[in-house]
Amino acid sequence: MKKQEVLRRIQDCGVVAVVRAENEDQALKIAAACIKAGIAAIEITFTVPGAADVIKRLAQEYSKGEVIIGAGTVLDPETARIAILAGAQYVVSPCLNEEVVKLCLRYQIACMPGAMTIREMVACMEAGADIVKVFPGELFGPAFIKAVKGPIPQAQMMPTGGVALDNVGEWIKAGCVAVGVGGSLTAGAKTGDYESIAAIGAQFVAKVKEARGK
Repeated sequence: MKKQEVLRRIQDCGVVAVVRAENEDQALKIAAACIKAGIAAIEITFTVPGAADVIKRLAQEYSKGEVIIGAGTVLDPETARIAILAGAQYVVSPCLNEEVVKLCLRYQIACMPGAMTIREMVACMEAGADIVKVFPGELFGPAFIKAVKGPIPQAQMMPTGGVALDNVGEWIKAGCVAVGVGGSLTAGAKTGDYESIAAIGAQFVAKVKEARGK
């Protein structure tokens, strides 16, 4: 799938499930629940033991494009290349590493580095980022997105951290192209309640649509 199609599908759904897990099996079960919820993009973070194997397995299982599989917490180009070879269709980082962005540009893989300030956001855009991950989102809130849109309306932003069911609509209405959702979506995995993940995920998808007036 070409990069522009990957980005389009992520933005159309508006929800990226950020998967952190204790082991590979738990990560796969979380991913399955998120897919059941209708979430279009699954981000397997490299804090998950065996993350590359999880990405590879999901990429093979959903090779027809049923869902977009990405890699998160990518700190360096070496990890980015491992993720891409495993089948990752997008790469997310907590901060800007220009070598990671260059690698993604080389292979036409969507890249989403993190930023906290307007200066960092502009640096991400200048480096060639497709979407800027606003992180950690809980330190800012939706009002920050609206403020940033004043001087740099062209910024494509996706907050991660601090996104919950009671505020996801505000993030979208403030101008975010998508949101990254972690703990508020996947908490049920700690007790083995994967059905709750599917139910909450469906609510996130619905609230994004509602915020967009669809």
